[in-house]
Amino acid sequence: MKFGVLGPLSLTEGSDSLLPSAPKTRQLLALLLLNANSPVALDACVQELWGEAAPRSAVQSVHTRVFQIRQALSCRPSGSTPEESKRILQTCHQGYTMRVEKGAFDMHSLDRHLADFRQAQARKDDLLISSALRAALGLWRGQTLLDIQHGPHIQAYVTGLEDLRMTVLEQCIDAELRLGRHHQLLSELSALISRHPVQENLHAQYMIALYRSGRTAQSLETYHRLHRTLTEELGIAPSHRIRQLQTAVLTESAELDVRPPDRLDLSLDLMATR
Repeated sequence: MKFGVLGPLSLTEGSDSLLPSAPKTRQLLALLLLNANSPVALDACVQELWGEAAPRSAVQSVHTRVFQIRQALSCRPSGSTPEESKRILQTCHQGYTMRVEKGAFDMHSLDRHLADFRQAQARKDDLLISSALRAALGLWRGQTLLDIQHGPHIQAYVTGLEDLRMTVLEQCIDAELRLGRHHQLLSELSALISRHPVQENLHAQYMIALYRSGRTAQSLETYHRLHRTLTEELGIAPSHRIRQLQTAVLTESAELDVRPPDRLDLSLDLMATR
């Protein structure tokens, strides 16, 4: 049995989906999975499902939805019993705990890839950094829990995971720029800045990739487009760091060139420390 939250909520065995049909039951399942192997208080379940507008029947409704989740867990093609489903979704003091085996949850795989990344980072091995982070990014099947209603608890998790996804992406692209893969990154970065028109780091990475690909004019136009978007939509100017990058492109600074393996610091980071 496999569980997933990095995209639409999933609960599968083989090719069969075991997800319950009721939206609030799925929402409760998502909350329990985000806290896998840790207790979730009954009060937190009520708050997640109804916020401050909880009906008087809220506690009983949570119990009913727990029963529905256990029913879904009992419908495994390989066979299961109500007792086994209760061992997976356990009742604890004033709450519930979803027991998930190691390797059965996409969040566990994410943790493993990020551990590989940290080891590669400590060794300054950009090939392994790229491999580990691309594997991590490949776990997302879309926006985190895009098909689930977000109460206060799930929303906090989703925000954190989407922020992590962006950080992983930027660190991956940093490593690949250090490896000299600017040509291969152009298409991906072009799509990314279209989806994230005020994200300075992505624009900076695209500017560097364009410059290294011999497309200086497009690199500068990327800066000017970002400048217009920030000033017109947010009323702010680009940061000092990206203005320094524009100057480096204009002056064809050697700091923008791909560095040999013993000098792999990204040019943008070097300029930030001046």
